[in-house]
Amino acid sequence: MNTFGDPTVWLPFVFAALMGLSILIYVILDGFDLGVGVLFPFANEAERDRMVSAIGPFWDANETWLVLAVGILLVAFPAAHGAILTALYLPVAIMLVGLILRGVAFEFRVKAPTPWKATWNRAFFVGSLMTSLSQGFMLGMYVMGLTWTLPHVGFALLTAVFLTVGYSFIGATWVIHKTEGDLQRKAVDWAKGGIWGLVLGIGAISAATPYVSDRIFGKWFTWPEALYLSPLPILSGVLVVSLWLMLRRMPFAEDRYSWAPFAAATGLWGLAFGGMAYSFYPYVVPERLTIYEAASAPESLFIILIGTCIVLPTILGYTILSYSIFRGKATELRYD
Repeated sequence: MNTFGDPTVWLPFVFAALMGLSILIYVILDGFDLGVGVLFPFANEAERDRMVSAIGPFWDANETWLVLAVGILLVAFPAAHGAILTALYLPVAIMLVGLILRGVAFEFRVKAPTPWKATWNRAFFVGSLMTSLSQGFMLGMYVMGLTWTLPHVGFALLTAVFLTVGYSFIGATWVIHKTEGDLQRKAVDWAKGGIWGLVLGIGAISAATPYVSDRIFGKWFTWPEALYLSPLPILSGVLVVSLWLMLRRMPFAEDRYSWAPFAAATGLWGLAFGGMAYSFYPYVVPERLTIYEAASAPESLFIILIGTCIVLPTILGYTILSYSIFRGKATELRYD
């Protein structure tokens, strides 16, 4: 029996894939500008201005992908939206406060009188840190099945730290690409430290996920699935080694390949996300609700899909346009 033509099968799958893609793009794009904020205390005043300049044209558009992902969750999987947001109400509230504080500080640090600039710099760092830690905590709780027990909260606190360090790492690789001179060399050192936090975070989640349920364990450690999935850890290891070797040799002569660490970091995030998506599919709420059980009616999904086919290319288009227009090294951040 061919189920692909059944809208109760393919429509939930399409929306789950779109939501996953939106989350992945958000984690990479907003991840690097959150990481830049987390790195603020390690830079001097002039370097902070240049770091903000490196993310200035992009950070607003980057957050659009989070709005799209949450929007898809709400309209396509309303039951899952209710379950996830109910379980994660507190960290979601902290994340929203962090995003607001970060956005306000981003604008005010440039326009405020000089005596207030340091205050807004601290607010930008605090907002970035709150957002990163809360997202890492939510990731840990999701992996643990959204149940609030002491071991699960402990694991979530661990992933909160690891994700924040991971964001600082990809933020450092972005600064390497967008700047030069002393700041670029400093960013190389930041990346050398941050890469180990990212590796530990991926390792912790990879080790914990198969033990969440027998179903996930079986997906990874039965034959021949283990053979088919072996390229994921192998490629991840190759990327980690390549990143470390690149960082040890940077900056390259004439600043060639300054984009390479960010590209490799993006690939590493993509592999980690792909492994996690494979582990939890077809569940959208771990071990409780599948995408098919949580999905809206096929008639509703079809109408939503029409709107998504308009909205998604628009968001993708202006994201590509902004990165194309503001390619190259960051220049002085000005509002006149």
